[in-house]
Amino acid sequence: MNNKIKDIVRLSIIAALYVALTVINPFSYNAIQFRISEILVLLCFFRKDYSIALIIGCFISNFFSGFMLYDIIFGTIATILACICVMCSKNIYLSIIYPILFNSIIVGYELSLVTDVSFTLNALYVGIGEAVVMIVGVIIFSRLRKNNSFLEIIKANQNLNLKDSE
Repeated sequence: MNNKIKDIVRLSIIAALYVALTVINPFSYNAIQFRISEILVLLCFFRKDYSIALIIGCFISNFFSGFMLYDIIFGTIATILACICVMCSKNIYLSIIYPILFNSIIVGYELSLVTDVSFTLNALYVGIGEAVVMIVGVIIFSRLRKNNSFLEIIKANQNLNLKDSE
């Protein structure tokens, strides 16, 4: 199998994993959400092309939302911005700020358009849920990044030799 096909398969698996983790989780949608699949956004820290898979996965996942069209637009925009910032980050611990920030503001705004809850409250709820998930994610990935087998499996090609303090 040539490398291009392997790359497509690798990215397809990540997109499918994002969709599966989102759809099976009853707390993936609405104001109070713990979208476990968001942990995968940290893959962008190790390899930029994972952003494609995560954006596609988010886009597809949002078809299952009660606010489908709004979630497809706003949620995907939040994921695009978060992925771009995470893939440009040099510190995995600080990189979690971007998904928290973009999701709380953009999805919080979206929810204020479609519900009777204020933007501030929606942003707070989404931000707290995203923060919990991203803190768990950064703990997992900060340990996994020390495992060469993991880095080989994900085909990591950036941020390999950075110290945690950078």
